[in-house]
Amino acid sequence: MALDHASRQFLQQLSDQEAPAFHSLSAPDARAFFSTLREIIGEGPKVHHSDEFSIPSGEATITLRVLTPSPTPDGIIVYFHGGGWVVGDLDDYDTLGRFIATESNCAVVLVDYRLAPEYPFPAAINDAWAATQWVANNASRIVGSRDLPLIVAGDSAGGNLAAVVARKARDAGRPALAQQVLIYPVTQPDLTTAGYQDPENQGLLNQADMVWFWNSYVPEIGERQHPDASPLLAEDLSGLPPAVVVTAEHDVLSDEGTAYANRLKQAGVPVSHRQFDGQIHGFFTILNALPESTTARQFVVGEIRRAVQNASTSSV
Repeated sequence: MALDHASRQFLQQLSDQEAPAFHSLSAPDARAFFSTLREIIGEGPKVHHSDEFSIPSGEATITLRVLTPSPTPDGIIVYFHGGGWVVGDLDDYDTLGRFIATESNCAVVLVDYRLAPEYPFPAAINDAWAATQWVANNASRIVGSRDLPLIVAGDSAGGNLAAVVARKARDAGRPALAQQVLIYPVTQPDLTTAGYQDPENQGLLNQADMVWFWNSYVPEIGERQHPDASPLLAEDLSGLPPAVVVTAEHDVLSDEGTAYANRLKQAGVPVSHRQFDGQIHGFFTILNALPESTTARQFVVGEIRRAVQNASTSSV
């Protein structure tokens, strides 16, 4: 179907404001532009606690923001933000984190991983993996319980990181993950697919933007074949945690998100995949301007609550 009315209106608003394309900007200017979306998104609901922790990642130090919705959360979600591995920070995703936390009654841990091009591949995935291990090892410190179900989640580039972390956890034998939530994830490096070239998919994120993001994050073309950069290229996807996959119809990443969901299914992984018709890339996080963001979040939160309940039941 065609773009829905709200998406057309949002893109027209950006056009009227002469909003620049990501690929036309320097990385610092792209980050500044991305942060202007906070005005559209607005503030999130109050949470019981918002705390920050500085943790080691190799020789680096990164920051985690823990949004705890109640005195007794039901689970922990480690969330990796989108932004092509180049833009995005804790404040850009605070509102989304608060909504997910309060609606799921899970503590949401936002990860301020290092960004490209200053820190190219594999810095982001190293930070994501370090953050997940730290949260698993320090659950009692951040939420007062060791035994809560642990979930990894992310959108776009963050969905890429969540998918890779899920595989790393499987290969390492820990931590145990109750679920992986992948919102229109980046899963492969071919930028010439039909989805990338479709004129109706060139919205907030277009083909030229993804070329720029990939060149910033993994400038060495050969390294893009590594499954830590492109999870769709991993040989074995069996034994991974149940997956929730969200795709948007008019998104350059829609085809590869669907392809990854299908690969997971073929490997015997339980998958709940829903495509949102008429939607553009980024709709999940554009909370107030695009009404389907609420529908998608309700779908995701429902799947999270189901996974948490299943994990809690099986541990009894």
